[in-house]
Order: sequence, then C-alpha cells, then structure tokens
Amino acid sequence: MVSLRSALSSAAVLVALFARSALGDSPINPSFSYGSTKVRGVNIGGWLVLEPWITPSLFDNTGNTAIVDEWTFGQLQSKQAAQAALKNHWDTWITEQDFIDIAAAGLNHVRIPIGYWAFDVGPGEPYISGQLPYLQKAVTWARNHGLKVIVDLHGAPGSQNGFDNSGHRISFPQWHSNSTNVARTNSVIKQITKAFINDQDTVSVIAPLNEPAGFDGSDVLSVIRQYWYDSYGNIRFPYGTSQQSNTLVLIHDAFQPLSYWKGFEGPPAWQGVAIDTHIYQIFSQEEVSRTNQQHIDAACSHASDLSTSSLWAIVGEWTPAATDCAKYLNGRGVGARYDGTMADSTKVGSCSGLTGSRSSFSSSYKTFLRQYWEAQTITYEKGAGWIQWTWKAENADEWSYQAGLAGGWIPKNPTSRTYPNICG
Repeated sequence: MVSLRSALSSAAVLVALFARSALGDSPINPSFSYGSTKVRGVNIGGWLVLEPWITPSLFDNTGNTAIVDEWTFGQLQSKQAAQAALKNHWDTWITEQDFIDIAAAGLNHVRIPIGYWAFDVGPGEPYISGQLPYLQKAVTWARNHGLKVIVDLHGAPGSQNGFDNSGHRISFPQWHSNSTNVARTNSVIKQITKAFINDQDTVSVIAPLNEPAGFDGSDVLSVIRQYWYDSYGNIRFPYGTSQQSNTLVLIHDAFQPLSYWKGFEGPPAWQGVAIDTHIYQIFSQEEVSRTNQQHIDAACSHASDLSTSSLWAIVGEWTPAATDCAKYLNGRGVGARYDGTMADSTKVGSCSGLTGSRSSFSSSYKTFLRQYWEAQTITYEKGAGWIQWTWKAENADEWSYQAGLAGGWIPKNPTSRTYPNICG
C-alpha cells in the first residue's frame, strides 16, 4: 500500500510538472482576488481539532489530568464518553450564527483547522472521527454569508510538530521520519481536494499542513519541501489530467524566515501558491518580557519582509495577546512564562487582569489591545492580509475576536483606525 501511495503521489507530481510546462504562464482564477484585495479573516480554532486552552472545560470535565490532547481524549476515557463529548462540542461550539457574526464584522475569510483523523484513522490510533460533515456544513454557512474558507490540515500522522494542536502532544515530531506518515498525509490532501472540488467558489484555499517543525533541522525541511511539491500537484491538478483547479495552495513557512522561501514555487512556473507565516510574541522568555511599546514596535518591523515576499504572504495566525497567561496555552498542566509558573521561567508579572473574562480588563489594557491589534493589521496588510487566531475561547478574551468586538478593542469595521500612524 505504501508503494502504491508513493506511486500515486509521484504521478501527481509528474502531472503537475507536465502541466506547468504547458500552462505555466496561465494564472489561476480564484474566487477571491488574492494579492489585490486584502485577506481579513479569523480562525475557527478549537472546533474540529481540540485545543485545551480554547475549551479547557472539555478537558477538565474528564477528571483525568493525563488527557492533554485529542489523542489522549480518545485513548484515556471510554469511547462512548469521548464520542458524546465531541458530538456535543461539534454541535454547539460553532454554529451558523458565528458565521453571520464574522461576516457582519467585515471579515472575508475563515480558516478552519481539521485533523487527518477526520479522513483516516489507522490501527492503534485512538482518534474519533466524524468531523467532516461539520466542515461541509461550515462551507455551506460560509457560502450563505459571503465568506471564503481556508481548509487547513492542522494535524498529520505522527504529528508534524509535537504540539497538542496537532492532535498528539509528543516530545519530538514523527511525521517527517516515516514515509508512510507522509504518504497518508498526501492521501488526505487528495481526499480534501476531492471533497470540495465543486466548492471552489467558497473553498478558495487549501493549506496542506499547519506548522511543520522546520526548526528541527534540514532533515525535516527536505521532507517539507518535497511535501509542498506533492501538495501542489494534489491541490492544483485534482482531475487526473492537465486541467488545473482554481484553488490557492497555502504553504506554511515551517518557522523559517520568508527569505528562506524566496523563489520557491513562484510564478510563472508555479501558479496560485501563497505562503502562511504565523507571528506570535509570547512563546519565549524574551518575548513575554517585552514592554507594550516593544511588542508594538516588533509587530511593525515585519512590514518589509511581508511586502517583499516572492509569494503572497498571509499572516495566518497572530493575536492581540501579549502574554502566555491563558490557562493551558502552553499545554494542559503547563504553567506560563509570564507569571513564572512554567518550569525554568522567570516571572515578569502577575497574570491577573491580563487573561480570562474581559470584565477584569482595565481601560488601559484594552487601549493597549486596540493599539497592538491596529499595529498588527496595518503591518500585515503590507503583505496579502491576515487571519487572527481565534474567533472564540471559553476563558481567554484577549485572544478572542468575538470578545474583542464586544469589548471594543477590535473595531466593527476591520479597516477602521484609531491609531493610523502607530507604525510611523
């Protein structure tokens, strides 16, 4: 089976190579004018891929502190209990009303993470499937309300980064080191492309893998680069002929600077490729130790990289949060750097009033959140646009677009500016 999958993957690349030579000068015609109209969107995080910090109650209610991700959610409790909890979550966490509200906020895209286990659960894997009908429902909601959808493969077999949001929190990612894992992932991308082949008016983008761990070295990066080639063939040439889809391929920067990817899969030989970069300032001691002004200055500093990228650069994840204070943000059972509760961290200050309900936020904190939000959106529109992480969270309003709208630090119109000159 592995060799067959490999052969199919190779065939897809050959089709792509043939088509590029024949049609390389023909730009795609996506249903959104990428590059000229700015992407302004929000992630639907914590819905079809569980994240402990987004819905801590789902994990706390298990009564088992060893349940830290979607893998252990299925593994360490009865299947009946896990299925019931997941179905209720899928049914209630996101509804069509959320899409109505997202469109009313002036946004034009939603990025929807999904795991490979929605399409393929292998022997010994404790994942529970059933997410695909909800993704299909979400595409209908998006179409009803004029939103474009980015289908984002957020978790791959073996885990591409070891993060809990890949589905499986492990000490070292295993996706890249096993050709079967990569072959299965290519198969899943083909399934996603096929599932939405007639929805290109709404599913305008497929992101073939979220945050692969390029920081683990050249071995990982070489697998990632080949996987991006395979994904181009699988997404742009889904018909088995030289006919091209109009679906944009959104590759992740694998935690490398945008300059690393300069010239990679660029026009005219390659058409319809964009690059996704995620910009956070909270996952290191140095970053959480910055002053508010230093956070703003660091955000503004990305303008040059984004504006000179050889591919359309979309900031597919970012947040107005400037601390890692949100409960479980660094993992269930792991503390925060900011307040010194994470092992080997140095306390910067108290998390009180910086996370949780916005009712605890001071007016000066909300002013900073607005300034930081504006600095980032102004800067990220120097590239192809932005998609904030995330739409909603149970108890981390500083991360929530929905809460920001209600609390006033995110404007009802995303182009409104109170601080138009914040980046100079």
